[in-house]
Amino acid sequence: MEPSNTYILVIKGKPQGPFSIEQLKEFNIKPGDFLKTAAMDDYKEAHEIAELRQLLGFKKEALIPQYFANFDQRLMASALDWFFVSGVCIIIAFMAVLFIDDKATRLVIAFSLLVIIPLVKFVYHVVAECSVKQATYGKQILKIKVCDMQGERISFGRSLGRNVAKLFSVLTFLIGYLLSFFNKQQQCLHDMIAGTLVMKDRLF
Repeated sequence: MEPSNTYILVIKGKPQGPFSIEQLKEFNIKPGDFLKTAAMDDYKEAHEIAELRQLLGFKKEALIPQYFANFDQRLMASALDWFFVSGVCIIIAFMAVLFIDDKATRLVIAFSLLVIIPLVKFVYHVVAECSVKQATYGKQILKIKVCDMQGERISFGRSLGRNVAKLFSVLTFLIGYLLSFFNKQQQCLHDMIAGTLVMKDRLF
């Protein structure tokens, strides 16, 4: 059964279409041509789209990341993630204390947030950064994501290692985070340790 998707094709720098698969074949599409469907957030090269690889006989080529998240974007994404995680934890704790009369227990719950919030944020980052989205909600809002040196999704183990390595970036702030100002790929210390990048989604 032939796929029903239609694609917008970039021809000489201008989006045109939509075109069906049969129409695309007439354009003699190349692996590096940019296309998107209505469901896609951004344009992709033809070889990045599984359907087109299968129908047009392309191979998926290795992509070398070229656009990297700067320090301001990473800082804003981190602030957003702290806000989201803290908000959820505080709401849950608040709902819990509504059913507890003992003041001592309430204080324990309140102070436990100082440990729970960073722990939840750590787990959240590990899981989100190796997920299909390759990013936490904060990073998704800023349109940046974590990848390996080839631009591919990282494994759970590498995501865990990257987030553990953030301790070194925190403990040596000037070296750890400000290193991103002095290398072309804008890697922080924990990125260098884990062999990761924080890249921008390609903008067309």
